[in-house]
Amino acid sequence: MTSPTIDFANALAGVVPGTGIDPGRLRGDLAARFRDAHAAVAARRRSGEMGFFELPADHHLAERTAAAAATVARRCESLVVIGIGGSALGTAALRDALLPPSWNELDAASRGDRPRLHLMDNPDPDSVAALLGRLDPAGTCFNVVSKSGSTAETMAHFLIAWEWVESALGPGGLRDRFVVTTSPGRGGLRGLARDHGLCTLDVPHAVGGRFSVLSPAGLFPAAATGIDIDSVLAGAAEMATRCSTPELPGNPAGILATLLHVADTEMDCHVQVFMPYADRLRGLAYWIQQLWAESLGKSVDRAGRLVESGPTPLPSFGASDQHSLLQLLMEGPRDKIVVFLGRDAPERDVDIPARFAEEPALAYLGGHTLFDLLDAERRATSEALRREGRPSLAVMTERLDAHAVGSLLMLFQIAAVYSGELYDVNPMDQPGVELGKKLTFGLMGRDGYARPEVPPSDSRWRV
Repeated sequence: MTSPTIDFANALAGVVPGTGIDPGRLRGDLAARFRDAHAAVAARRRSGEMGFFELPADHHLAERTAAAAATVARRCESLVVIGIGGSALGTAALRDALLPPSWNELDAASRGDRPRLHLMDNPDPDSVAALLGRLDPAGTCFNVVSKSGSTAETMAHFLIAWEWVESALGPGGLRDRFVVTTSPGRGGLRGLARDHGLCTLDVPHAVGGRFSVLSPAGLFPAAATGIDIDSVLAGAAEMATRCSTPELPGNPAGILATLLHVADTEMDCHVQVFMPYADRLRGLAYWIQQLWAESLGKSVDRAGRLVESGPTPLPSFGASDQHSLLQLLMEGPRDKIVVFLGRDAPERDVDIPARFAEEPALAYLGGHTLFDLLDAERRATSEALRREGRPSLAVMTERLDAHAVGSLLMLFQIAAVYSGELYDVNPMDQPGVELGKKLTFGLMGRDGYARPEVPPSDSRWRV
């Protein structure tokens, strides 16, 4: 099986006119800096802080996840994942990459009698009401995912789903309709699940929310819909092995982290555009956005000094966004580096008919395929950026199967923690998120949280 590769020629001096990273530094100062980052990550891993590394080898957890998923798949026609942030984005990444397009529109036979998959993440009443309005309570199961067991949006959706099921099926219908994924041994959600006899799955203590895709948070809904989670984990394990060397030139996550760090801190490329040329990688791009933003966007370093570090991650989608963002990428501020995401071949292709040979705007397309066109646009966009002195990288995989997707997920997680060391920030926390949570708790009247003073809107400043 082929693991993803990183083509970084278009980020190097001598290749990109007027800019780029001196390739000699990859065996010089950047290599030395990476060895220090690698050693720091290894030490934190030994201390038990970075549990996502251990998930591919946790066969007991994977087996329990698969068994629970098989039970739910037999029981329900629709599985609704209730979660937000890392408790939903990983599921969306796996769904988009590995389930057939328009999965929920397929009939039961085409889905292999596996459930449809829905995400209930944003607390928008229009979306929630519409979803529940078209589901059958007797054929619906809910997977409630919250590492803390107290996420406001998730708890609100859980309460709504609980009452919806109870109203339709009575108290006796609740137990078989809910699976809870949360921290082991603590949290309000864990206690509630225990009191009501609900099936529970663990997100290990050392696995943070945005690093939880290879835990039951991501793998339970994946397994329930028939995704080969053993292959996902095998791909992740292989990538972890490839990224274990302290030598920069042979470490894919090290190369990715190092080049993007230099682009941000030395080349003023503060915006990092993650641009997949495959609709199946849309979810991955949004997952990377959260991973990068929460892990690296920090106001202080480990010594408490003000740094305001971190690039701005921006998902963009080829070839669609060639018709929206490419003008900005080509001629706008030189504050961006593009990371292309692609594959060498599609699972299936569509021929372009050779018709209307007399019309030049159509004639050249005949005899090609849609993938020929899409991949030509990726390569052409990369070359156009290079000629304009705009750096880019390309993360490529031979195909988008479960093994490759597991490899990609592990690649970016490891790159995120290496990047944290290069920035000298803690990539495992997210203190900037906490104030908004506390203010929300106060505004909603949660015990122990004072209602905040929020100045009233001044009508003088409205139009």
